[in-house]
Amino acid sequence: MGETVPILLPVLLNQTYDYLVKGEADLLADPALDQDLSLSPGDFVRVPFGRQERIGIVWHKTIEPIDENGVVISKPVDPSKLKAVIDKIDVPPLPMVSMKFAEWVANYTLSPLGMVLRMMMSAKQAFQTPKPRFGVSFTGSKPAKMTPAREKVLSVLTNDFVWTKTNLASEAGVSTAVIDGLVKAGSLMQAELAPETMARPRANFQQPEFKEEQIEAAHRMRGIGNSHAFQVGLLDGVTGSGKTEVYFEALAGALEAGRQVLVLLPEISLTNQFLERFKTRFGCKPASWHSAIGEGERARIWRGVASGEVKAVIGARSALFLPYQDLGLVVVDEEHDAGYKQETNVMYHARDMAVVRGSIGKCGVVLASATPSLESLVNAEQGRYAHIKLRTRFYGAELPEMTAIDMKKDPPDRGKWLSPRLVAAVNETLAKGEQSLLFLNRRGYAPLTLCRSCGYRLQCPQCTSWLVEHKHKGTLSCHHCGFKLHKPKACPKCETEDSMIPCGPGVERIAEEVRETFPEARQAILSSDLVPNITALREVLETIHSGEANIIIGTQIVAKGHNFPLLATVGIVDGDIGLQGSGDPRAAERTFQLLHQVSGRAGRMGTEGRGFVQTYMPDHPVMAAILSGDRDEFAMRETQAREMLTYPPFGRLVALIVTGKEKQITELYAREVAKRAPRSDKVKVVGPVEAPLAVIRGRYRFRLLAKAPREIDIQQYLRHWQAVLPKPQGDLRLTVDIDPYNFL
Repeated sequence: MGETVPILLPVLLNQTYDYLVKGEADLLADPALDQDLSLSPGDFVRVPFGRQERIGIVWHKTIEPIDENGVVISKPVDPSKLKAVIDKIDVPPLPMVSMKFAEWVANYTLSPLGMVLRMMMSAKQAFQTPKPRFGVSFTGSKPAKMTPAREKVLSVLTNDFVWTKTNLASEAGVSTAVIDGLVKAGSLMQAELAPETMARPRANFQQPEFKEEQIEAAHRMRGIGNSHAFQVGLLDGVTGSGKTEVYFEALAGALEAGRQVLVLLPEISLTNQFLERFKTRFGCKPASWHSAIGEGERARIWRGVASGEVKAVIGARSALFLPYQDLGLVVVDEEHDAGYKQETNVMYHARDMAVVRGSIGKCGVVLASATPSLESLVNAEQGRYAHIKLRTRFYGAELPEMTAIDMKKDPPDRGKWLSPRLVAAVNETLAKGEQSLLFLNRRGYAPLTLCRSCGYRLQCPQCTSWLVEHKHKGTLSCHHCGFKLHKPKACPKCETEDSMIPCGPGVERIAEEVRETFPEARQAILSSDLVPNITALREVLETIHSGEANIIIGTQIVAKGHNFPLLATVGIVDGDIGLQGSGDPRAAERTFQLLHQVSGRAGRMGTEGRGFVQTYMPDHPVMAAILSGDRDEFAMRETQAREMLTYPPFGRLVALIVTGKEKQITELYAREVAKRAPRSDKVKVVGPVEAPLAVIRGRYRFRLLAKAPREIDIQQYLRHWQAVLPKPQGDLRLTVDIDPYNFL
């Protein structure tokens, strides 16, 4: 029947399928067939799959399905029933290192390999024939009717240059409607644009000036970048110490060696600022990869990365799965950030997977943070990572002095949320012409709305969470499922009119108080609810950078690496959020990191920085660490506590979440899951218990937690466990999360 090849498809399956390859004999027998296919591992092909045609990839080995006991299911297939590959797609093949990386991720996360491949094929248009791009060029004929706007356009035109409408309008300072008018007038005609070429960054475009402490760090970064070997460096520097400029040297080393580089950022709002800094250092902007870019641009970048034309990529966690031809360095900026954890489908942590990608691909990895994760700190202490420290700020400024405001002794006025002491500090800062930041990690106007007559609380009908009031929209919203309703005029229970009152503050309520308390101040609010897209977010950031806003009010988005040069005072409105019994073993670490990062925004560019933390628990160890600024002492204590409890990084955790639409059936299945856990002296299974968020989107949730020492092969244990479980029936779902970061 001819040659067959194993094809992996981007579907919810963990096996390859054999397909026939059209060879020379087939062509002789049937001249109507397409050209002879010569296929190799990594080639993308179009194949029949059921009643559809799907794009798959020639895998480097056959992967057969296994039964519940781990035994390969060998089902002989009638050769006459094998289907043939339709055609080979004209894109660069997936490199072998990407295939091995996909297999590692699938095995570690217990995810179907096809779902990992789907992440690597996330640019759908990359597999289609590129469409020609059209612009406009000058015909040499001026329009009969001339206007000032048309004069501007004609002044920048040349006879032999093709412009995109957008670029021409931007260059001339007019709208695209003016361009369309000139096309209708016959002065411009449609013309095909030449294929876009990717600008290549130059390693030594601009030589930075480093301080004494940075020189040694930059030298070590260069070594990691151009070593052509796997090694991990933890760049551990205080806020404002110039970490970005220092790890740029690692990028320079890899680029100098002709290899590709990737910088991961936890928040796409950081990309614009980063792009400009990268351009200043390397002469051009890198390619950006995140959810806000269009399909056409995604396809262009995907193909450019696969061909090696794109040398530098900055992106969100999914950028790690692009098909790099020769990846020489991965930088994970703000490596401690929980945003690197993917919580749906393939559940992975991008920081950890970046280290794995570096190991498989023999390239350097740099993890950068002012508050490194305990996992990274322990790896550095144990010699697995090189530990590169920056202990002073680049401009010589001191870290902000932190002060606790005990809310029991110095409470706000009734109906207010800012203590008199914090209000006085902001007034002093305004008088100096400097900026203040008020931080509250809570979106909306109020986290709870209740009836003052009967006490009824407005709850999401699909989730066990209170509805959050968003006053500027006039709605109550669930932040878990997206349910919304207009704020009722009367209580739904007792029907008393005008009785629904907001309880507690969100950033909108703080903004309202700021307007009343500081009427002359100009404020900017940074919250994902109020900046609907990246363009709006960049506009808000620009008002802050320019000094147009002098009081900034924000959620955790302000802690993600932003540089506010005029910021002098930081006020943390509620420092206790995150410390109140969440069951999260990382709660103290996360709270410290968040508060430390927020306070570190102040006093970075020569201004004297100071910070205030409003708290009802001034003696809490996290508060003590924030006030003293002794991060190392906090890390040591937290590390000792984790080691004693065998929590990560000294142990392994796995969350198993059972969900279903019927509470009793869901709980019964969760108990069956627990009952069938394999016996082990080293693996402890607790639960099931109702999750803190017991219902989300109408589905009941029960959680189990497996805990084991690091040396245990927890994946193998879980495979044995899954093998003896009854298959979930109906709408029941069992999700396995290796290394969980969400305990709700």
